[in-house]
Amino acid sequence: MSIARRITTAGLAGVLAVAAAGTAPPARAGQADAPAERVFPYPVHKKVLANGLTVIVIPMPGSGLASVRTSVRTGSRDEYEPGHSGFAHFFEHMMFRGTKKMSQEERERVVTKMGASTNAYTSDDMTVYQFDIAASDLEKVMDLESDRFMNLSYSPQQFQTEAGAVYGEYRKNKASPFFQLEEQLVAAIFKKHTYGHTTMGYEKDIAAMPTMFDYSKKFFARYYRPENAVLIIAGDVDPTAALALADKYWSPWKKGYVKPRIPKEPAQTAERKIEVAYQGRTLPVISLAYRDGAFAPDDVDWVSTLVLAEVAFGSTSAIYKKLVLDDRLVQTLEASPSQSRDPGLFRIDAVVAEPDKVDAVAAALESAIDGARKDLADAGRVAATVSHMRYEFLLALDTPEAVAGRLAPIAALSGDITAIDRLYTTLAKVTPETVRAAAQRVLDNRQRTVAILREKAQ
Repeated sequence: MSIARRITTAGLAGVLAVAAAGTAPPARAGQADAPAERVFPYPVHKKVLANGLTVIVIPMPGSGLASVRTSVRTGSRDEYEPGHSGFAHFFEHMMFRGTKKMSQEERERVVTKMGASTNAYTSDDMTVYQFDIAASDLEKVMDLESDRFMNLSYSPQQFQTEAGAVYGEYRKNKASPFFQLEEQLVAAIFKKHTYGHTTMGYEKDIAAMPTMFDYSKKFFARYYRPENAVLIIAGDVDPTAALALADKYWSPWKKGYVKPRIPKEPAQTAERKIEVAYQGRTLPVISLAYRDGAFAPDDVDWVSTLVLAEVAFGSTSAIYKKLVLDDRLVQTLEASPSQSRDPGLFRIDAVVAEPDKVDAVAAALESAIDGARKDLADAGRVAATVSHMRYEFLLALDTPEAVAGRLAPIAALSGDITAIDRLYTTLAKVTPETVRAAAQRVLDNRQRTVAILREKAQ
């Protein structure tokens, strides 16, 4: 099991694989209006059950394998009640602890006997449960998965034990300089919205979690509902039979989803700066975080930020060559476009090689940012980046596990997977002019927060 602040699978190919349809703000001028090109290479069979559960089956004959992903459209974003953060991540753990029908030990024996691989992860916007199996075991997995979503059962003692384990995990993560940077950075940016706490939650809330047994039942009942989930089955399966199994095992799941009341974050109108002092050995880290919109796969301006991240700051960019390859002032340099259901962040992060080089690196980054705002990127590089994004994504879809893994975030963020084709239709419209316009909109210092992490002075 794992937590993830942002979904970052396979670089930009993974970015392109998590597009949130239906969650973006109204499109700006330049929105794609042509019908979406068919890009996703496999047939898609979809059914919405009477209880609201969306089931998507992707047949991939020949391997004898199948992958199942159950995407719950709830993450730390949904923890809007003061004093109650951390429960999305908590239930990622708790869902492996047994049901009214099957104990944890019995479930583990069944999974081991199948030779299956099972895991889960949580982020700001989702919790995804994973099962990679032999296709012949699909019915058994449908039974196991639907059982834990409908019949999860735990005693106050089991709850307290797991809540204690979650707090132990938090304290372990707290030892990481990158975790501390993330925790303080998002708190400095988001004063109202729930993105102001990390996926794990606020420490004081996690420490108090063992006293919140009754609330945990309410959280589960509110969010773990069929209308708030998408079931994906990819692999060597008959789509008609797979849909019938989903109907058989998941239809008894009762409706009841309650939408969270998430406060809107006010606009940021002035640059903010924070210093993070790390108690321990670390290289300095510079993080430049710009307020940006939510996923908008139909919006040329938003899609252009994906290309901007690569051409201005990626491994083929001039600033990467200077800072990482030539001058060796930076160990890693990464730009991450907004990847969130609600308006999020465009990030530029650099791990500085030497403590006394922070100012030099910051100045070089400022120069690159200024250049991205003022200058047109080379048309050939933009075209090559667009082509690379498309083919890197397609080439990665080679196994049921890879397909299900790529589709799960899309489904969690958008409720469907149609955003893939719409995104690539829009990507084809990106030009040097749209990339510069995106840079001018996003890389605005008035909506920037600068965080620098260094070793604490002794």
